[in-house]
Amino acid sequence: LRGVYPEVSLRAQNDRKRRGSEWRRRSNKSVTLSQKLVLAIIRLLCKIFLSWEVKGKENLSLSGPFIVTANHVHLLDPILLAVSFPRWINFMGKEELFRSPFLRLIIRWSGTFSAHRQGTIKEKQKVLRQAKDILDRGLILGMFPEGSRSRDGKLRMGKPGSAVIASQSSIFILPVGIVGTDKIKGMSWLWKRPSIVINVGEPFKLPPIGGKLNRSQRKSLTDLMMRRIAILLPPESRGVYLNNKANGN
Repeated sequence: LRGVYPEVSLRAQNDRKRRGSEWRRRSNKSVTLSQKLVLAIIRLLCKIFLSWEVKGKENLSLSGPFIVTANHVHLLDPILLAVSFPRWINFMGKEELFRSPFLRLIIRWSGTFSAHRQGTIKEKQKVLRQAKDILDRGLILGMFPEGSRSRDGKLRMGKPGSAVIASQSSIFILPVGIVGTDKIKGMSWLWKRPSIVINVGEPFKLPPIGGKLNRSQRKSLTDLMMRRIAILLPPESRGVYLNNKANGN
């Protein structure tokens, strides 16, 4: 395309640069008045339509940069995390979400950046740089290590990306277990007020490993990270981490 339609290629490059600069601008600033207002409205709606509770609030006082890792069952999970934390969370979201114009507008406003689940090495390196940039600015990075939503509500095998970022950054991870969002189905939940619990665990750091991580090390660190999420979930939701260890290879 670059040779045949140079103007198309140039337009695409400029668009990517614009998105990158816009993301950096949004993630680097403090929470805006509009963001505070939206969070306040969402918190009110959560109190009206949900029996919403945050446990482990003492762990929310963690300062400085850190990574929030949580299980992922419902589209509302990142929203519930956002209104449960006193500080703004910059989420990593799957690239597919940015294809919808409406979702893309909301996602960019929130400071979320995209991650290619099956991306090239170059694309994955870009994601790592963006994540590191957030942490270097003293902000909070939100990640769902499973990579996508669990359809049956059970914890699935974690992807190594979160563990790699945490290991390279040598910062705290704050595990969170989201319980009850699997009950949010259809429209009936609006008057049933399903019970939603946000279990915030104790912050921890992954053991330091010098040099580049090999496959075995990545899996070991990922399993350790996922087990800290699993213990914050009821046994029936722990999935492959039910027995405090992963069953995969």
